[in-house]
Amino acid sequence: MRSMIIDTDTASDDAVALLMALRHPDIDVKAITIVAGNVPLKQASINARYTVELCGKETPVYEGVSKPLIREYYDAQFFHGPDGMGGMFYPAPKRPAQPGHAVDALVETIKANPGIILVTLGPLTNVALAVARAPEIVANVSRCVVMGGAANVVGNITPAAEYNIWCDPEAARAIFRSGLPVEMVGWELCRGDANLFDADIDYCKHQLDTVYSHFAIDCNISALQTNREWLGDPGIGLPDPVAMAVAIDPAICTRASKHYVEVECDGEYTRGMTVVDALNVTKHTTGNVAMWSPHRAKGDPHITVCWEIDIPRWKDLLFDLLR
Repeated sequence: MRSMIIDTDTASDDAVALLMALRHPDIDVKAITIVAGNVPLKQASINARYTVELCGKETPVYEGVSKPLIREYYDAQFFHGPDGMGGMFYPAPKRPAQPGHAVDALVETIKANPGIILVTLGPLTNVALAVARAPEIVANVSRCVVMGGAANVVGNITPAAEYNIWCDPEAARAIFRSGLPVEMVGWELCRGDANLFDADIDYCKHQLDTVYSHFAIDCNISALQTNREWLGDPGIGLPDPVAMAVAIDPAICTRASKHYVEVECDGEYTRGMTVVDALNVTKHTTGNVAMWSPHRAKGDPHITVCWEIDIPRWKDLLFDLLR
């Protein structure tokens, strides 16, 4: 069993990612920590706890930070619906959140489980505070799979930025600079053929026909509509489940490479942009890349950027876990 801890701002696609981890026979989810993002903190906690109970688990859920480090909080309910779950308004979970703070839970759980996989599905506020409080936990994380950013492509909340990074860019910058073994799974990897098309939706609803397959589609109904009307994609885009699929089965990422990656915090138009040195131009010492010298001083690039995924393998994994 591989130990995992998941930090999430649970809305519709996060819930499907949680379901995947909770139902996978080789994954032991030690804890779920909640951060404000897609929806306010308390609603994200409710959504996570409902998903845990749907899966028949008792995984502890800890509530964390209710706003970004220094920014005004900006939710994404316009995308995910008023409850973050497509307006389904599922029954309230029976179990309350665990006592204690998510940042403490991250520190304690990572310390107690050397080699744990950390998966982040929301803004990185909780994780940044945990690393600032206990930097020694970095060495205990075997993989830090971050659903966030966009590797030299368009954003989904602004033309330049993906929501999780844009929501709290200072926290994201801290994590990308922290030394954690970050694997950046950008939102673009859920686009195009990686969407759930009408045929995939029909397969989930009428052929798989399980409580899990219905849940995965139903809670994403608002996301489906917004994805089509606003972003112009053909179906349901599931960035968090794609990242979870890579966390569960690294072979789903078919092309990856290590780079220096910086998060833009100051740009009026580029706040939250993940600046990937895809061509390794920062290895030079010329003045045009002088601002990257602190990165070079720390050693070789350590951020793994996932560029491409095996789309049939991603969908097969998802469908297997919805049976």
